[in-house]
Amino acid sequence: MAGILAQSHGMLSLHDVEDAAAIVQATMAATAQYAWPLLAQRTGCETWVKHENHTPTGAFKVRGGLVYMDRLKRERPEVKGVVSATRGNHGQSIALAAAKAGVAATIVVPHGNSVEKNAAMRAFGAELVEAGHDFDAAKETAMQLAKERGLAMVPSFHRDLVCGVATYALELFRAAPVLDTVYVPIGLGSGICGTIAVRDALGLKTKVVGVVSTEAPAYALSFSAGKVVATNSANTMADGMAVRGPDAEALEIILKGADRIVQVSEAEIATAMRAYYEDTHQLTEGAGAASLAALLQERDRMKGKKVGLVLSGGNIDREVYLRTLAG
Repeated sequence: MAGILAQSHGMLSLHDVEDAAAIVQATMAATAQYAWPLLAQRTGCETWVKHENHTPTGAFKVRGGLVYMDRLKRERPEVKGVVSATRGNHGQSIALAAAKAGVAATIVVPHGNSVEKNAAMRAFGAELVEAGHDFDAAKETAMQLAKERGLAMVPSFHRDLVCGVATYALELFRAAPVLDTVYVPIGLGSGICGTIAVRDALGLKTKVVGVVSTEAPAYALSFSAGKVVATNSANTMADGMAVRGPDAEALEIILKGADRIVQVSEAEIATAMRAYYEDTHQLTEGAGAASLAALLQERDRMKGKKVGLVLSGGNIDREVYLRTLAG
């Protein structure tokens, strides 16, 4: 797998992403992108939001799961089950896609994971296993289960996953006017890598800016250093960005194709979640609001420009959201 994605600067061709879009759209319609006037007033620029909170799992990851499982089922029709680790959105994606393919899914989550994300994964038909204190620890358990039970291990970063989630960037770039900059939250990197790939395939000059939490800054540190820099903890309310160890291949793509990476604080993420609610009445999880948090931080720099924000998901527990809304 190493290097498959990064063989060229363009990585995925337009043909690859259009093929993936056909697979994705057999299950879900394209999501909307809207330019919200109240957000424009708040940010000082024309602000296009890509609504990945409106997929069948409430987050962008479902696209990657559908494409991954489609290939797996074609290449290994005998496969009985898959296993993967997640904080929630990737797990829901694999659970839904596996159910559609008639394959059993086992999903490993860390202890103390989102109660509502766990419930959703079970509702999609997955067996849920709780293990470890964070995503990286849960991943070790998933790899162990793959060996013990003879399951196919689904990684969190893979060419098929990137190709699937790249379809949201294709929809956005084709539906919105030419954008100066797109802000994308970074977990393990499939979203930003897919966005870079589509931007390059379409020959656009749009800058792609990654966003991480100050409490999970591994990709920002790695971007600055030009090599993988892991952190000891990733304790952020934005569980979709709670990653300690960057993926080397994802980093290679980000180093070549991203303009910069912005770090946003927990307070800035919470402010952005409230702003989304006030200005658009959209429910956002922490990672989903991170792009807006970064734009608000860079408001002066971006004044008057056309900007895209990836609202990557809206899966947040009610108690956490109520606390955040109350400020």
